Amino acid sequence: MMLKEEVGMLRQVPLFSGIEPSKLKLLAFTSERVNYNDGQVLFRQGDEGDAAYVILTGKADVVVESEAGPIVVAVVEPNSIVGEIAILCDVSRTATVRANGRVETLRIRKDHFLRMLHEFPEMTIEIVRVLAMRLSNTTAELAEARAHH
Repeated sequence: MMLKEEVGMLRQVPLFSGIEPSKLKLLAFTSERVNYNDGQVLFRQGDEGDAAYVILTGKADVVVESEAGPIVVAVVEPNSIVGEIAILCDVSRTATVRANGRVETLRIRKDHFLRMLHEFPEMTIEIVRVLAMRLSNTTAELAEARAHH
Protein backbone atom coordinates (compact mmCIF):
# COMPACT_ATOMS: atom_id res chain seq x y z
CA MET A 1 0.00 0.00 0.00
CA MET A 2 1.22 3.50 -0.84
CA LEU A 3 2.01 5.95 1.96
CA LYS A 4 -0.64 8.30 0.56
CA GLU A 5 -3.31 5.59 0.81
CA GLU A 6 -2.20 4.77 4.32
CA VAL A 7 -2.49 8.41 5.38
CA GLY A 8 -5.97 8.44 3.85
CA MET A 9 -6.90 5.41 5.94
CA LEU A 10 -5.50 6.95 9.10
CA ARG A 11 -7.62 10.06 8.51
CA GLN A 12 -10.71 7.83 8.83
CA VAL A 13 -9.67 6.90 12.35
CA PRO A 14 -11.36 9.29 14.82
CA LEU A 15 -8.25 9.20 16.99
CA PHE A 16 -6.15 10.79 14.23
CA SER A 17 -8.75 12.95 12.49
CA GLY A 18 -7.48 16.13 14.14
CA ILE A 19 -3.86 15.56 13.15
CA GLU A 20 -2.44 17.22 10.05
CA PRO A 21 -1.54 14.97 7.07
CA SER A 22 2.21 15.65 7.28
CA LYS A 23 2.25 14.33 10.85
CA LEU A 24 0.09 11.36 9.85
CA LYS A 25 2.64 10.56 7.16
CA LEU A 26 5.25 10.26 9.88
CA LEU A 27 2.99 7.97 11.90
CA ALA A 28 2.31 5.77 8.87
CA PHE A 29 6.02 5.67 8.18
CA THR A 30 7.07 4.73 11.72
CA SER A 31 4.26 2.20 12.19
CA GLU A 32 4.17 -1.33 10.93
CA ARG A 33 1.43 -2.85 8.80
CA VAL A 34 0.46 -6.25 10.19
CA ASN A 35 -2.23 -8.51 8.72
CA TYR A 36 -3.97 -11.34 10.54
CA ASN A 37 -6.07 -14.26 9.34
CA ASP A 38 -9.26 -15.45 11.03
CA GLY A 39 -8.57 -16.67 14.56
CA GLN A 40 -5.02 -15.29 14.77
CA VAL A 41 -4.16 -13.46 17.97
CA LEU A 42 -2.92 -9.84 17.93
CA PHE A 43 -1.93 -10.11 21.59
CA ARG A 44 -2.77 -12.20 24.65
CA GLN A 45 -4.15 -11.33 28.05
CA GLY A 46 -1.21 -11.06 30.47
CA ASP A 47 1.34 -10.17 27.77
CA GLU A 48 3.43 -7.04 28.13
CA GLY A 49 1.90 -4.07 26.31
CA ASP A 50 4.48 -3.12 23.70
CA ALA A 51 2.23 -1.59 21.03
CA ALA A 52 -1.23 -0.30 20.20
CA TYR A 53 -3.10 -1.44 17.09
CA VAL A 54 -5.34 0.54 14.78
CA ILE A 55 -7.82 -1.76 13.05
CA LEU A 56 -7.84 -0.62 9.41
CA THR A 57 -10.08 -3.30 7.91
CA GLY A 58 -11.95 -6.23 9.41
CA LYS A 59 -13.03 -6.88 12.99
CA ALA A 60 -11.39 -8.34 16.06
CA ASP A 61 -12.84 -9.96 19.17
CA VAL A 62 -11.79 -8.81 22.62
CA VAL A 63 -11.67 -11.94 24.76
CA VAL A 64 -11.28 -12.14 28.54
CA GLU A 65 -10.35 -15.35 30.32
CA SER A 66 -12.73 -16.19 33.14
CA GLU A 67 -13.37 -19.18 35.40
CA ALA A 68 -16.14 -20.22 33.02
CA GLY A 69 -13.75 -20.03 30.06
CA PRO A 70 -13.07 -17.29 27.51
CA ILE A 71 -15.75 -14.60 27.08
CA VAL A 72 -15.98 -12.21 24.11
CA VAL A 73 -16.54 -8.88 25.83
CA ALA A 74 -16.38 -6.60 22.79
CA VAL A 75 -15.84 -6.47 19.05
CA VAL A 76 -13.36 -3.94 17.69
CA GLU A 77 -14.61 -2.32 14.48
CA PRO A 78 -12.55 -0.79 11.67
CA ASN A 79 -11.00 2.63 12.40
CA SER A 80 -10.71 2.00 16.09
CA ILE A 81 -7.75 1.48 18.36
CA VAL A 82 -7.04 -1.43 20.65
CA GLY A 83 -4.22 -2.22 23.07
CA GLU A 84 -3.71 1.29 24.32
CA ILE A 85 -4.62 0.54 27.95
CA ALA A 86 -1.52 -1.57 28.59
CA ILE A 87 0.61 1.27 27.21
CA LEU A 88 -1.07 4.12 29.07
CA CYS A 89 -1.32 2.32 32.41
CA ASP A 90 1.92 0.39 32.07
CA VAL A 91 0.12 -2.85 32.95
CA SER A 92 0.04 -6.20 31.19
CA ARG A 93 -2.64 -6.84 28.55
CA THR A 94 -6.11 -6.81 30.11
CA ALA A 95 -7.61 -9.02 27.38
CA THR A 96 -6.75 -11.15 24.37
CA VAL A 97 -7.55 -9.69 20.95
CA ARG A 98 -8.24 -12.17 18.16
CA ALA A 99 -8.97 -11.60 14.48
CA ASN A 100 -12.58 -12.27 13.52
CA GLY A 101 -12.06 -12.87 9.81
CA ARG A 102 -9.19 -11.20 7.98
CA VAL A 103 -7.85 -8.09 9.72
CA GLU A 104 -5.43 -5.38 8.60
CA THR A 105 -3.81 -3.39 11.37
CA LEU A 106 -1.32 -0.65 11.91
CA ARG A 107 0.95 -1.53 14.83
CA ILE A 108 2.20 1.54 16.69
CA ARG A 109 5.10 0.90 19.04
CA LYS A 110 4.75 2.06 22.63
CA ASP A 111 7.45 4.77 22.39
CA HIS A 112 5.96 6.24 19.20
CA PHE A 113 2.48 6.14 20.66
CA LEU A 114 3.50 7.95 23.85
CA ARG A 115 5.47 10.52 21.86
CA MET A 116 2.43 11.24 19.68
CA LEU A 117 0.23 11.77 22.74
CA HIS A 118 2.84 14.21 23.98
CA GLU A 119 2.95 16.09 20.66
CA PHE A 120 -0.76 16.05 19.82
CA PRO A 121 -3.02 17.06 22.69
CA GLU A 122 -6.05 16.48 20.43
CA MET A 123 -5.09 12.82 20.21
CA THR A 124 -4.90 12.58 23.99
CA ILE A 125 -8.38 14.11 24.26
CA GLU A 126 -9.74 11.55 21.80
CA ILE A 127 -8.13 8.67 23.74
CA VAL A 128 -9.75 9.95 26.93
CA ARG A 129 -13.09 10.08 25.11
CA VAL A 130 -12.68 6.49 23.84
CA LEU A 131 -11.76 5.22 27.31
CA ALA A 132 -14.62 7.13 28.93
CA MET A 133 -17.10 5.64 26.42
CA ARG A 134 -15.79 2.14 27.15
CA LEU A 135 -16.03 2.72 30.87
CA SER A 136 -19.59 4.01 30.62
CA ASN A 137 -20.61 0.99 28.49
CA THR A 138 -18.98 -1.38 30.98
CA THR A 139 -20.72 0.33 33.88
CA ALA A 140 -24.09 0.03 32.14
CA GLU A 141 -23.47 -3.65 31.37
CA LEU A 142 -22.46 -4.37 34.97
CA ALA A 143 -25.61 -2.68 36.26
CA GLU A 144 -27.71 -4.76 33.86
CA ALA A 145 -25.94 -7.99 34.84
CA ARG A 146 -26.51 -7.26 38.53
CA ALA A 147 -30.19 -6.54 37.91
CA HIS A 148 -30.62 -10.01 36.39
CA HIS A 149 -29.14 -11.81 39.40
